[in-house]
Amino acid sequence: MDLQALPEGCIANIISLTTPLDAIRHSLISRTFYSAAQSDSVWEHFLPSDLESIVSDSHQFSSLIAAFPSKKALYLHLSDHPLLIDQGRKSFQLEKASGKKCYMIGARGLTVIWGSTPEYWEWIALPESRFEEVAKLVDVCWFEICGKISTSILSPGTQYAAFLVYKMMGAQGFQYDPTELTVGIVGETTSYTRSVCLDPNIDKRRLDDTFRGLDRPTERRDGWLEIEMGDFFNLGLEDEVWMKAIEITSGQWKRGFFLQGIEVRPKIV
Repeated sequence: MDLQALPEGCIANIISLTTPLDAIRHSLISRTFYSAAQSDSVWEHFLPSDLESIVSDSHQFSSLIAAFPSKKALYLHLSDHPLLIDQGRKSFQLEKASGKKCYMIGARGLTVIWGSTPEYWEWIALPESRFEEVAKLVDVCWFEICGKISTSILSPGTQYAAFLVYKMMGAQGFQYDPTELTVGIVGETTSYTRSVCLDPNIDKRRLDDTFRGLDRPTERRDGWLEIEMGDFFNLGLEDEVWMKAIEITSGQWKRGFFLQGIEVRPKIV
């Protein structure tokens, strides 16, 4: 069968059963496919069905819809521009190629041990952060950051990974022992823990081998550092995932760490 002989609406329906990346590829086949692949019926299928509940403020949702001339434009905006939700404590966006949901829990939405004590942590504004405040580590020997996220707000049937998102400026105290990063399901006895080197400036050739072979952070397109904490498969059940970064074994005082948040996004394998 010659698919191009089908009515444009039928072609659009077929394309909507693929992925956003496939839709863009199909638009190159012919003018008919291009027109079908641009249609709102295709891109509305790629948008989350619960988008209005994600953007809980109905006025904000209405403004968001009205701001874009097409569903494709809205989709591309949500994949390139994180949307602040939950009173500014989280951000939401779409993974561009698949349309899967991504969230970042801002520092104010996490549990930062000693975070309310100004001698240890300060809450400051950084223009390069998507959130109003980030947590600046002033001086602490008990370094611990925890967070949770419900799997019900994530895309089901998807492998996710959690990433610690931060900056190091004038960092000290992280060169003695590795930091442990853990991801697990609340209520389950098994979890995933890995030792990492958070400070990218620590010499990789250290003679005592403390950090040799450990994962190190990578720089994101937005200029922040990130390091994977662990991954999990979202079955679509009512579970809660917990995440932790901790370093308390060295007893050394640490400073110069700036926490933006923990991002949970589909894992690319």
